[in-house]
Amino acid sequence: MSGDFDVAFPAPAKINRFLHITGRRADGYHELQSVFQFVGLADSLRFEPLERGRFEMSAGALDGGHNLCLRAARALAEASGSSFGVRVHLDKRIPIGGGLGGGSSDAATTLVVLNRLFDLGLLEDDLAAIGLGLGADVPVFVRGRAAWAEGVGDRLVPLEPDLAWLLLVDPGVSVATGPMFGSAELTRDCPAETISPEIDAARFRNVFEPLVRRQYPLVAEALDWMGGQTERARLSGTGGCIFGMFPNEQAARQAQAAQPRPWRSWVTPLTNVSPLRQWLPGSAAAEGAEQQVIGP
Repeated sequence: MSGDFDVAFPAPAKINRFLHITGRRADGYHELQSVFQFVGLADSLRFEPLERGRFEMSAGALDGGHNLCLRAARALAEASGSSFGVRVHLDKRIPIGGGLGGGSSDAATTLVVLNRLFDLGLLEDDLAAIGLGLGADVPVFVRGRAAWAEGVGDRLVPLEPDLAWLLLVDPGVSVATGPMFGSAELTRDCPAETISPEIDAARFRNVFEPLVRRQYPLVAEALDWMGGQTERARLSGTGGCIFGMFPNEQAARQAQAAQPRPWRSWVTPLTNVSPLRQWLPGSAAAEGAEQQVIGP
């Protein structure tokens, strides 16, 4: 073991700059296109070694054997052939059901960090493959780079979108992902796009926004208000958090100060590299990976 068990490890939230559905596969999964970027809001995880084969969770109301962190730990032990045991301490800050990928990010941090703490020797591709079995957007958190995503979210091309400041708002609505993807009203025939520097153009949108607006008036109210503050206002993922993009921190904070309701909100810069990457195996070598630069 590497001895970093006293460290609190980050699990950052993400936003979707846009989110399209281009089709539905025979197995029921959706073909999507999106661009993921990371934000400063993050959960925090610590890990405590336990006797072999014992997995426990310490996360208040999120405790339970089916928590995605424990599923990640068990999947990692099976894939590596290791018999380690661990207790996961999760400090939850990312809103649940907010479309910010909090659960997937927690699972990715569990995979990456336990691989290091227990010297399991798995590579980045191995960890991403295990993550895909836990959730479609776990791999982007494992790899820790802003990316253009296709397929079910597993085909990732690293990108460097522009780094605006964000006002991230939680209107207090938790949206379940499953019913959103299962809705008969969901647009599933978006034309396939190629990687573009125009991801804020009108043709790039979040196809879940009309559904969430109709079902959750509080989210619609927040989106309408944010739209009066910046032209770049959107829903993230399947909701219910929304965000507005601003040219600098001052403009984002001015908008935050003008909020008409006491929503929870955060002013944070966007980032194209997750803080988790420093614990990835071979991350220094990955610095030279091919990237495509986009932005206005």
